[in-house]
Amino acid sequence: MFGFCCKRLQLLLPSFSTSVDSVTRLHCFRKASHFSRSYSSKSLLGSEIDKPKEKDGSFTVSYLVNSCGLSPEVALSLSKKRVHFKSREKPDSVIKLLKHYGFNDTSISQLVKKFPEVLGVKPEKTLLPKLEFFSSIGLSGIDIARALCSNPSILKRNVDRNLRPCYDIIKSILVSDLEVVDFFKNSYQLLTVKSVSNIAQNVSVLRKLKVPESSISYYATCQPFVMSLEKEKFHQNVNKVMSLGFHPSTSTTFMKALFVISTTDSSKWAQKMDFYKKCGWTEDDFLVAFSKNPLFMNMTEKNISSKMDFIVNKMALVQPADLAHYPTVLTYSLENRILPRASVIRVLLMKGLITRGDFSFNSLMTYNKKKFLDKFVVPYQPQVPELLSIFAGKMGLVELGIRV
Repeated sequence: MFGFCCKRLQLLLPSFSTSVDSVTRLHCFRKASHFSRSYSSKSLLGSEIDKPKEKDGSFTVSYLVNSCGLSPEVALSLSKKRVHFKSREKPDSVIKLLKHYGFNDTSISQLVKKFPEVLGVKPEKTLLPKLEFFSSIGLSGIDIARALCSNPSILKRNVDRNLRPCYDIIKSILVSDLEVVDFFKNSYQLLTVKSVSNIAQNVSVLRKLKVPESSISYYATCQPFVMSLEKEKFHQNVNKVMSLGFHPSTSTTFMKALFVISTTDSSKWAQKMDFYKKCGWTEDDFLVAFSKNPLFMNMTEKNISSKMDFIVNKMALVQPADLAHYPTVLTYSLENRILPRASVIRVLLMKGLITRGDFSFNSLMTYNKKKFLDKFVVPYQPQVPELLSIFAGKMGLVELGIRV
C-alpha cells in the first residue's frame, strides 16, 4: 500500500526523487503539500517561472498558451469564463499525469480547449481513478486520449457508480475494444446505467429482427442516442420504419431510416414534406426518395434549394421528380462534385458531342473521379481543350460563352 502511494506521489509531484530512502519517502509523503509548493519550476511541461507579482488572469493566459498550446485568443476567452489559477503547481501535476497515461501535446491541447476545468481538478482524487479505469479495461494511452478528447464529460462521472457498470453492459453487447472506445467517445450525456441498459435492450430487439451486426455496432457506438431511447418509444420508431417498407434483415437503409425517424418529430417531418412539395415533388416522390436514402432528410433547406435550382433550372439536366429517384445526389457537395460534373456535361451537350441518351444523371454523379474523367473529359479534350480546367473548377461556363 505504501509503495502504491509513493508511486502515485511520483506521478503528481514532478520532483519527487526515487533515490531517497524509505524514511525520507515517508517524510516527503507526509509533507507533500509543503513539498509540492517548492518543487523546481523546470517541469516536464515548461520552463516559465511563477511570477508572484503577475496578475492572476495574465498568468492563466500565459500558462494556457505556453504549456497547453492554445492560441492567445482562446486562452483569453477561457481565462475569463471557465478556468483560473494562480500558480502552475496544480495544472503542472494534471498535465504530467496525462502525459504519463499517453497524452501527447496535441491531445492535451485538445482536451484543455474543450474542458479547461481539467487543469483545476485534484489529480489523484478526480483524474487518476478514471485513467486507471480505462487502462485496466485494456485501452491504450492513445485510446484513452481519443475518448477523453472527444467526450471530456467522462471526467465528471464516478468510476464505481457509473463508468464501470456502463462498461460492463456495453462490453456485453459489443465485441472489440475499438467499439468500446467509440462508444465512450460518442456517448456524451448518455453515460448512465439507465441509458446504457436501454441500449442493451434495444440491441436485443434489433438482433431478433436480424438487422446486420455491422449496422447494430455502428449505431450503438457512433449514434448511441438512437439506441438509448426508452423501450416503448424505440419500438414505435422501429414499427414506423417497417411500415414505410424498410425490411430489417435485407434493407441496407433500415438503420438510416430508424436514425432519421428517431431524430425527426412529426412537425419537422411535415415541414420537410411541405418544403419538397414547393420544390416540385409530390408526396409519393418524397417517400420514394426517403426509401432510397433517408439521410437526405438531414440536409438543410438552403443546401437542398441551391442544389435543386442548379441541377433543374440552371443546368436543365433533370426534372424535380427525377431527383426523387437519385436522392443521394442531394447529399453531394455542390461546389466539389455537382457543379464541375454538370458543367462538363453541359458543355458536351451544347457542342453536340454527346446526347442525353449517352449518360444517366445518377451515374455521372456517382462515378469515381477517374471513371468520370475517362468517360467524359479525356476523349473530348481534342475538341474542347478547356474541359479539364472546367472539371477542376479553374474555368466557368460563362468564360466559354455559355449562359447559366
